[in-house]
This record gives sequence, structure tokens and C-alpha cells, in this order.
Amino acid sequence: MTIMNRRRAMALMGSGAALAMPAGMAQAATGAVRFDHGVASGDPAPDGAILWTRATPAEDDAARDVALTWHVAPIGGHDAVGLRTGRVSARAARDHTAKVEVTGLQPGRDYRYWFEAAGLRSPEGRFRTLPRGAVEDVVLAVVSCQLYPGGFFNAYDAIVKTERLDAVLHLGDYIYEYGADGYGTDRGHKLNRLPEPAHEIVTLADYRQRHAQVKRDPDMQAAHARAAFICVWDDHEVANDDWIGGAENHQPATEGDWGRRKAAAMQAYFEWMPIRDPRPGQPWEAINRSFDFGDLATLVMVETRLLARSKQVHAKGAAPEPDEYAAMMAERARPDRELLGADQLDWIERTLTRSVKAGTPWQVIGNQVVMARIDGPDLEKQMGPAGYARLTERLSETEHRNLAKAQAGYRAGLPLNFDSWDGYPAARERLYAAFRRAGSRPVVLSGDSHAAWANDLYDANGTLVAAEFAGTSITSPSWGDMMPGIGREIAAANPKVVRFCDQEDKGWLHLTLTRDSATARYMTVSTVMAKPYAPGCAAIWRTRTGAVAPIEPLPV
Repeated sequence: MTIMNRRRAMALMGSGAALAMPAGMAQAATGAVRFDHGVASGDPAPDGAILWTRATPAEDDAARDVALTWHVAPIGGHDAVGLRTGRVSARAARDHTAKVEVTGLQPGRDYRYWFEAAGLRSPEGRFRTLPRGAVEDVVLAVVSCQLYPGGFFNAYDAIVKTERLDAVLHLGDYIYEYGADGYGTDRGHKLNRLPEPAHEIVTLADYRQRHAQVKRDPDMQAAHARAAFICVWDDHEVANDDWIGGAENHQPATEGDWGRRKAAAMQAYFEWMPIRDPRPGQPWEAINRSFDFGDLATLVMVETRLLARSKQVHAKGAAPEPDEYAAMMAERARPDRELLGADQLDWIERTLTRSVKAGTPWQVIGNQVVMARIDGPDLEKQMGPAGYARLTERLSETEHRNLAKAQAGYRAGLPLNFDSWDGYPAARERLYAAFRRAGSRPVVLSGDSHAAWANDLYDANGTLVAAEFAGTSITSPSWGDMMPGIGREIAAANPKVVRFCDQEDKGWLHLTLTRDSATARYMTVSTVMAKPYAPGCAAIWRTRTGAVAPIEPLPV
């Protein structure tokens, strides 16, 4: 299926479920209402933000809309001073979710907000509008990959307790599609934290239920109430390793039409996330957008999954056979393979160029998958027989065989991960060329890999073009869970590029931008299997404005 336009998406979903359905077409609920899923804000602007909630009606009112009143007030003031209020409908056609775009606020200021329905007041949230003009610093939390059965969302609790926070950047995998016997659920069984519904999600009702489960988590609710989220999806919001025409984890014979599944997943995402709805005249997949933090930074959020991505050369997690290597590498090298698409790439270049011409010190790319060129490690050669045996002692016999096959591929020149930018080298070079034409040396933020990275990004000619800071997962498993210490070996196999790789810890990335530096603190939590936990910091890396030198470590 090619890019989905609005008319095609509405036809697939049925007119009764269309996002643009006018309010007031259903009767209003008259009974009790609950705010079981908290409140959230997102997509901040200098004069406002998107406010979100879900109003759960009484069972006998499930087919009716719920009338809500929203309120916004400056933090530190009285309700009567600067209070803004309005009405919005939590429509049954949108799973009783509601979003409102509040405008007319002051830039660079903290606000609190809440909703009311049928005499009940929702929890209260807060957000900060984007600043205008001179800005000394910006503090962001960068998160991704939160498998609900994978453990407790302790990282969000740590984020909530952060003293200064301007926004949270979510780089994808907010939900996962797998059922109760799928990926990562061994922890879920131990914690009684299994996915709802219990089967793999395919329909609109399924995706809605999975989003609802994540939004009921108290740490998730607290994080959404703490600051505005700026979100993009990765693959698991639909299905693993998706691309423009399908996904590794989509089987048409048993799961139906890919376009229908993708439309259902996107509709649930727009309903349940604090993000602006699709732009008129644009495909739903085009969630790329930018944010200006005064004169200090331009944030460019890109889409690398559903808009233009070519099919992966090889499925992640399945080691290829030697007789497949040549064909795989030939396919990988094709110049027409896409990750962003021509229209999005042109938009990125124009946005970066505008930022540079305005004298903005920082351009930040919010990107789903790791961008650096990363070779897989030859573990046996690097560690010797005894070290290799210790590293792999937790692996099953099948996992040992798969690892041996993977290392054979690495020795033959295969990259570590064909699903990352390494599977699309021509597209990556086109992006790097756009960086150069715009005169930008950006900071690239990445998720997806369930590991923390600090990478120097070089183009095919060996020229340093950007710095990459990639955050680890909130809960999702990684290679380091099975092979503690493998991150150091991956870094050792890529001494010029990978400056830091932590495959064990779970947590988040704390990014501080100032006039002369961008500093990434790799924040950790001691466990996702219990509460309480201990917060920590695994490493600190920094790049300087316009730096032509590699990134540098700082003491923890």
C-alpha cells in the first residue's frame, strides 16, 4: 500500500469512526463520569498546547458523548487571574477521548490545566509553552520503548521528580502489539503485568484497549501530568519492523489487509496521544513537524516508518545464511531505497536552513532509529574463548547458534542492524548532504534500540557531520539483559564511531542545551522489576556548538 490519504483512511475505518466527525452527532451522557486515564498535554507552542483526556462514562452511557469543560491557569497565580476555560466533547466515536488546542497564552510560561464533567474534576496537569526570543537553556527528557509487560515504568517516576523540565520527547514504541505469550512477557507473568487484550492487536478496538492500558499506569499518568510530550511513533504502535507496504509482524493471510490494520493503529494513536490531528490535505503518516525553543534550538521530529520506508533487507533477529550475504548487501546498496522520502527530506532541509539563517545555535533531530554506521562485533576474537564463554553463559542452545550465525555475517561485512539507518545507506547520505547544504551540524536523538549510545556520525567520505545521543528503553529488553557487557564490545568494534554503548540499563536521556553546548546525561533506574528503585547516571557526553571535533565525555 502506498501513502494513505485522508479519504482512503476514512473509507477503511467507516464513516462512523472518522476523526473529523463533528461534535454533537450523538446524545450527551447524563450519568457518572470517571477520568481513569489521567490528563496529558503535547505539541507545545509559544501561545498554547494540545490538552488531552479520556472521559469514561457509565456503562449505560457508553454510546453517548461526554460534555467536558477545560480550564487553564498560570502556575503561581489564582484561578481568577489569567484563567481560560472552554468546552469540548469526548465523543463516543473517538473512544471518549478529547483534545483541545489552547491558544492565546504567554510564551515561556508554566501553566496548569484540568477538565470537569458531570461535577467531577480530573487530575491536574502542567505544561510549559515554548519560549520566544532569547533563551539561556532548554532541558528535555528523551524516552522510547516502553513494553508494558517488560517491567514497571520507574523511569517515568524519575522524570516526574526532575526539578527542571521543558518537555518530554517520545521517540516511539509507546505501545507494543504482541499478545500475552509474545515478546518480553516472561517479566509480565512474574509481575502480573500482561497486555490487554491478551491476543496480538489488529483491530481498532484492540489498539484502543492497548493504549488505554498504558494510560492507566500511574507512573505514565504522572509523567504526562508533569510536562508536555512531543511524540512520534516507531514501529510497534502498528507492528514490528513496519514499512510503507507491510511489516515483519503482519501476516495478511491471518491478520487481513495491511492498510486496514495501519489505519486502525493510526486512528487509535491520534485519539489517545496528545498530538495534533492529521493536517488537512496531508497523509496521516506525515507526523513530521518542528518546534522552536526561542532563539536557542529548533527541534525537527521526523517520521521513518510509514511515510516512505522501503522494506528491510532482512528481518531483525533472524541471522542470515552465508549464501544470502551478497544479495542482501546488493539490495542494501540500491540508491532508490528510502527511509524519509523526498518530500520529507526537502522539508527537513528547509527547516534546518531557516534555523541556521536565523542564527539558532542548535538544530535537534528527533529520530526513531539509530543513525550511526555500526559494525557488529566479532566477540570470540575480541574477548577470547574464556571471555566469550562468560559473556554468553546465559544463552540457550538456540541463542548460541543464532549468535554464531550473526557473528559470521558481521565478519563478512554485514551491519549490526538492517532495520536502522544502516539498512538504508543511500538515504542516510542524502540526509547528511541536506545537513551540509543547510549549514547545520545537528544533534540527532534516537530511540528503538533499547540501548544507550553516544555516537559520532560520519558520512561516506569520513567527514564528521553530527553527534548522536540515543536513549535506552523505559522497560523493553535488550541484548545486555542476556549478555551483560556486550555494549562495551560493540563500542570496541567501532572505536571511531561508538563512544559509549550501554546495553544493560533501563532509563531515559536528560538533554540540556545551552548557548555553547549540548549535554546528554544517560539516566538509569536500578530495576524495572520492583519498587522502590534507585536512580542513577551511567554517563555524560557533550558536544559543542558547531564542533568539528568528536563528542567528549564528562565526569559523572
